[in-house]
Amino acid sequence: MDVLFNNLDLFGPFFLTTIELFLLSAVGSLIWGTILAMLRVSPVPVFRAVGTAYVTIARNTPLTLVFAFFVFAYPLLDIVKLDYFPAAVTALTVYTSAFICEVVRSGINTVPVGQAEAGRALGLTFGQILGQVVLPQALRSVVPPLISTLIALLKNTTIAAGFSVAEAGAIRSYLSERGENQLIGLLWVALGFIILVTVLSFVQRSLEKRWSVAR
Repeated sequence: MDVLFNNLDLFGPFFLTTIELFLLSAVGSLIWGTILAMLRVSPVPVFRAVGTAYVTIARNTPLTLVFAFFVFAYPLLDIVKLDYFPAAVTALTVYTSAFICEVVRSGINTVPVGQAEAGRALGLTFGQILGQVVLPQALRSVVPPLISTLIALLKNTTIAAGFSVAEAGAIRSYLSERGENQLIGLLWVALGFIILVTVLSFVQRSLEKRWSVAR
């Protein structure tokens, strides 16, 4: 307990940064991933090709390389200056959205074709059918894999510690500088992540229970 209480100035702010990093990246990934899924199922071949190319490249690129690009290479383009934290959010969003896209696309494929046909019969456009008919049903069916992807995102935030972001993954190095027991410190970090994952699991069960009744 001494390692925790003697270093609350590390555990508190650093875990808060982890939560902020996760929440911002999760929102960005859900939005961008859903847009990519819409591109993947679009009737326009060019849109499908763009969505497929993005997902293929992002999913097969190591996350560390994505971080390295936005932290070291992107500033050289001199487009928009990104500090370490925004660069980390961008890297996590770019990477995770590809996995979110595939989850949402699998959910879209579970919706009966008759739903879209009924929408077309009512005169709805492709965008209206997707946004008002298909996506609401698709998202209800993919809650478990969606939350699992977000849990992976939460754990991936620790990579940001290697790129000058003071979050939970960086606690060990700071404990080392203070001469604290790093093993005990890592156990507390692990416990912190277990608590955060438990919260996400609770959200998953709540959504599944609510939306199963809605169906």
